[in-house]
Amino acid sequence: MITRRLFIGAVATVAAVASPPSWAQSRPTVRVPSQYKTVTEALAALPETGGIVEIAPGTYREKWSLSKTDVHLIGTGQNPEDVVLVWGDSAKMAGGTGKSSSFTITGDGFRAHNLTMQNDYHLNNPEPSQAVALYLTSDRAVLTKVRLLGAQDTLYAASKKPTQPSRQYYRDCYIEGHVDFIFGNALAFFDRCAIHIIAREGAFITAHSRTAASETTAYVFDHCTVTTAGDGNYYFGRAWRPYGQVVFLNTKIEGRIHPEGWREWTPGKTETYATAHFAEYGSTGPGANDKARVFWADMLTAEEAAQWRLEAVFPDRSWIMPFSPS
Repeated sequence: MITRRLFIGAVATVAAVASPPSWAQSRPTVRVPSQYKTVTEALAALPETGGIVEIAPGTYREKWSLSKTDVHLIGTGQNPEDVVLVWGDSAKMAGGTGKSSSFTITGDGFRAHNLTMQNDYHLNNPEPSQAVALYLTSDRAVLTKVRLLGAQDTLYAASKKPTQPSRQYYRDCYIEGHVDFIFGNALAFFDRCAIHIIAREGAFITAHSRTAASETTAYVFDHCTVTTAGDGNYYFGRAWRPYGQVVFLNTKIEGRIHPEGWREWTPGKTETYATAHFAEYGSTGPGANDKARVFWADMLTAEEAAQWRLEAVFPDRSWIMPFSPS
């Protein structure tokens, strides 16, 4: 179970055209654009039991939703930058934060490798708004070497039901944004990912939304790197719901993180700090000023940190494997 203190038992190398990931074997495969001009068409061509979509280098401007299970997207370029999936909706334009998402994925067993998913609303519109790049509620989701680009609310990493957490694993990914740009209530593990805060007066990496102490959800960042642009007040996160739970382990903080580290959702109006669980262990770099952290954030011991490593968070990792770390 997850408590406020501990959780108890709760990337592949770049794909070359000739060497797809080892898990991409013996499955129905469709290709973009050689067989289908758009990713939308390719997804529609797959059976309900899923399959593989191989995407050649290029920029694909389209918006789609996916409910089929076990769908795997593979960018066949040399780098994630070579394949860009992008759209530009905002909450104000689409009628809600979730509806703004460039890509909405609810089908379990989703995988993505070696590509970019983006919402570029903020690059083309001066009026700020939530603008989700990826809305992911898939259980057993694995993203490796994926770039997630946006500004406010870039990645909505969520569960379908609070009592049934969606397990999500991100490895060697790059995620950027500013306000609450990794948010939701999934049980998500970010392994050796690069987290970048784009320039703004104030920004929060996370906004986790666990609503009760009994819910086994959290965001865990292990051996990630945090960088920043600009000189605003930047924080690890704040609790979107009263029991938000986020842990940073062995983080290299190369950019500007406010010395307090964490912030109340709305200072003076809410008191989520009393029930939320924010923790840190082994941070390094210029932003690793643990002596100035807010009094309600935990500085974990090595033994406590061990309860948040991958093998503790996901005791059954068969859905992640086979996986060959770089």
